[in-house]
Amino acid sequence: MRLTEQLDATRRQSMHGMDVPWMLRQWSDRAPDDLALIWEPFTGTRQTWTYRELREQARAFATGLHTRGIRAGDFVIIHLDNCPEFVISWYACAELGAVAVSTNTRSVARDLSYFAAHTGAVAAITHPGFADLITESCGELRFVAVTDTDAGEPSARTTHGHDSHIIRFDDVGGDPVDVPPLECDPMRDLSVQFTSGTTSRPKAVLWTHANGLWAGKISAAHMRLRRNDVGLAFLPLFHTNAQAYSMLATHWSGGTLVVQPRFSASRFWEVSLRNRVSWCSTIPFAFKAVMDQPVPEHDYRFWGTAAHLPGIGAHFGIETIGWWGMTETLTQGIVTDPDHPGPHATIGRVAPEYEIQIRRADGSTAEPGEKGHLLIRGVRGVSMFKEYYGNPDANAAAFDDDGWFDTGDVIRIDDEGWLFFSDRDKDMLKVGAENVAASEIETVIMQTGLVDECAVVAQKHHMLDEVPVAFVIPASDRPADEIAALIIAHCRENLADFKVVREVHIVDSLPRSTLDKIAKNELRSLLPEITA
Repeated sequence: MRLTEQLDATRRQSMHGMDVPWMLRQWSDRAPDDLALIWEPFTGTRQTWTYRELREQARAFATGLHTRGIRAGDFVIIHLDNCPEFVISWYACAELGAVAVSTNTRSVARDLSYFAAHTGAVAAITHPGFADLITESCGELRFVAVTDTDAGEPSARTTHGHDSHIIRFDDVGGDPVDVPPLECDPMRDLSVQFTSGTTSRPKAVLWTHANGLWAGKISAAHMRLRRNDVGLAFLPLFHTNAQAYSMLATHWSGGTLVVQPRFSASRFWEVSLRNRVSWCSTIPFAFKAVMDQPVPEHDYRFWGTAAHLPGIGAHFGIETIGWWGMTETLTQGIVTDPDHPGPHATIGRVAPEYEIQIRRADGSTAEPGEKGHLLIRGVRGVSMFKEYYGNPDANAAAFDDDGWFDTGDVIRIDDEGWLFFSDRDKDMLKVGAENVAASEIETVIMQTGLVDECAVVAQKHHMLDEVPVAFVIPASDRPADEIAALIIAHCRENLADFKVVREVHIVDSLPRSTLDKIAKNELRSLLPEITA
């Protein structure tokens, strides 16, 4: 057996006898009265759950799902903003052996129809505000469980008087002891997150239970989380950052997770101080939004973000951890050490649990002082995602013959070996915390019939990092402002709001590079940074 095969076998063996329900059971048995979850809504009453209460509610909900016909292996859409019901239903699916499909709540009907059809989802869990969108977009669902509020906010929409297959979330429950027994299998399918790619449709990243445990265990190790740590989650739980780095890392380590519906600059310090929060995962938008506020005496040990930022740390009196990761890697594949943070803006060095290569365009290894394409290698189904569900072509293209996964990112190495994010080799934009494929937007624009050709590129933005902008060659003599307005209106109808182009530039031609490709770098150079 080759050394790599032996190491892969060791990684799989390390997960033997464990799954996500095992993790919750550990703390429910060992520390039943420790706080697992605190809900800080913008409207309504703060709520808390101990580890015993969280596990019992998850198992009760799992029983209710089973009573309504959900079985191990079934896919269940969780279309929820941050709220206790997200955490409970996600863990309930794990207890039952169902696959939780956490979807972006900014998605439009076109997206949801695709998510449901691609996974063959049989049920959905959502807020009142999304109930009609779900029922109209996902026609094959057996039922839709609807919470009483929209992430804590009262809703005018109720479940009464509407479709018979819409039921209240609180009516789904049953007796926690009646959850059907499930053999512990760390390689059982756990969850799906849809991630943007360079193709026009998102890919379904499938995790196993071993993936979920790895995400929690390794994230907690990188951050050195302890049982007395309190983490704050305001980034969306339907994405890997909050789901793995915050929720699973906290519950692996036996700590407490404080959940807010979303980021709120006006509430940030109030919630942090009340709960004695010791760490959070954040993004530049969030800390920029509180830069002008007085910094109180606080309990923060560190903030984790896209890079080590000592200036930000000095301003807030907080250490910053830089990291790089993606849905396919579950956790951080590159990370700074809390005791050895490195220079400004570094994302760190390779995490000890992974292998990386930084390759030149010719495939050779980049040296210090150079940039190169980032590839990463781990164990499929353990330290790397299992597969792109239902997409054999994407799976075949994702890995080379030696198991290296092409991340699509370009990384720079300095003379001391520190790594820095440089660019995206793939045609991707970063809008706030969201990855966006330019090709998806281009496909929607071409559907209008208004243009002969188009190119979507990123324009730098002082708060959101980047926003999408389109350059188009028109197919008619309509006025330019009319074409632009129609394109933007079509994007609003068919794309999530963060994917909608901010501007449309009408041009006679598009610059070309080798092989007649559109030279998007030239288009980007025409766009000044948006500074206000």
